[in-house]
Amino acid sequence: MKPIAILGAGIAGLTAARALRRRGLPFIVFEAGKSIGGLASSFKDGEGFSHDFGAHFVSNRLAALLGAGDICRTVRHYGEAVHLDGKSYSYPFGLMRRPEFALAAARERIYPREVHTAADWYRHKYGTTLAERVAIPLTESWSGATAEELSPAVGQKFGPRILKALYLSAAAIVTRTAVCSGYSHEMSESAGVHHVYPEGGIARLLEPTAAEVGDAIRLESRVEAVLTDKNRVEAVRVGGREIAVSAAISTAPVNILPRIVEGTNRLDGLAAFRYRPMIFVNLHFEGRGLLPDTMLWIPDRSQPFFRITETPISVASLAPAGKTILTFDIGCQVGDRHWTMSDSELTAICLEGLSWIVPQARRAFIKTGGVLRTPAAYPVYLSEYEHLRLRFAQTTGVDGLYSIGRNGEFAHILMEDVYWRTLKRVEQVAAYVEGLPPEAGLRSGMPSQEPDHPIAA
Repeated sequence: MKPIAILGAGIAGLTAARALRRRGLPFIVFEAGKSIGGLASSFKDGEGFSHDFGAHFVSNRLAALLGAGDICRTVRHYGEAVHLDGKSYSYPFGLMRRPEFALAAARERIYPREVHTAADWYRHKYGTTLAERVAIPLTESWSGATAEELSPAVGQKFGPRILKALYLSAAAIVTRTAVCSGYSHEMSESAGVHHVYPEGGIARLLEPTAAEVGDAIRLESRVEAVLTDKNRVEAVRVGGREIAVSAAISTAPVNILPRIVEGTNRLDGLAAFRYRPMIFVNLHFEGRGLLPDTMLWIPDRSQPFFRITETPISVASLAPAGKTILTFDIGCQVGDRHWTMSDSELTAICLEGLSWIVPQARRAFIKTGGVLRTPAAYPVYLSEYEHLRLRFAQTTGVDGLYSIGRNGEFAHILMEDVYWRTLKRVEQVAAYVEGLPPEAGLRSGMPSQEPDHPIAA
């Protein structure tokens, strides 16, 4: 059998590789970079500060599945807060203690509205006041689009229903662990599923999987093209050389697929799909606990950032004793004012904004720990291509071509859901290359390929 090409060696690509190996199917993992992991990587600087590329939420269940349970340590506390009107409120229950929010939410239950946009969804879910003061400003900051332009499907990324959230919050208090709430939609969360963090950084999480499939990983091997014939994947081109394959599994952002998949126009509509570029600014400070909780949401549109995270509140080892690190999330567009700012300019505007929230911030500031710019941080669910997004969630429309991972699926999913959804997709791939009928892939709960439904504009 010809090998299956896997494009990318992040958590999705490596999970797919291990699942294929355990089925006895041949594959090659092509990774454009010099190392595995993708955004699931980290480094520790000479002063003892640890930096993760991106926010990672790892459950003990996922760590065990990846074979990394023995190197992970339990996170005892994790919480979120919202800064509003000069005060910080725990999320979500602290906000709901404000009468104007609770009353508006109650009115919405009595007089529900039709839901056509994300704005409608937020008003229906939280009430008009909370939606317009908190949820909508935050969504527009991280998406770069108005809530009226967005599909109500953005609500799928949020956590469990209120009763389940109350149960999980109570479980966290009783067990004295950071019980997961809203971090896996594919598998049910319970009191026994809690946050963990690998000793030595997030990059270690994938070490057991990489060791199992490492002989099939090709680093610094960018796939230049996926070649098709009669709407069927036949080969990939790497370094100018064509390699015959039986299927291709991509983790790349979906909007680049029309550029790299040759011989078909069925993916042309994907070029319109947008991702939100982001800048992550890491600043070092003296002290610990500058923020009211691990993550602080900022719905104030006058600020350049919409979220600040102080990870050492939850994982003390990520900063030296008596010091901390804050990460500022800035939504932007490639080439705009923020994207083109120098690191020192970004530091200055983050410190200026932080000073309104934490008055002692300037005195505690040590230095900039690094700035990360990524052109594809979050998928943007615009209503104008919602029908294409839903179709793509079922099939790429090209025989033997599959997409996995957050960017590859164009989905608001976190690490554990990436794992479960990748395993389901591999069931489809296996059925395809083994010549089984399409319904064989349905046992995983994923739709089968439907090549007669192109995703064209």
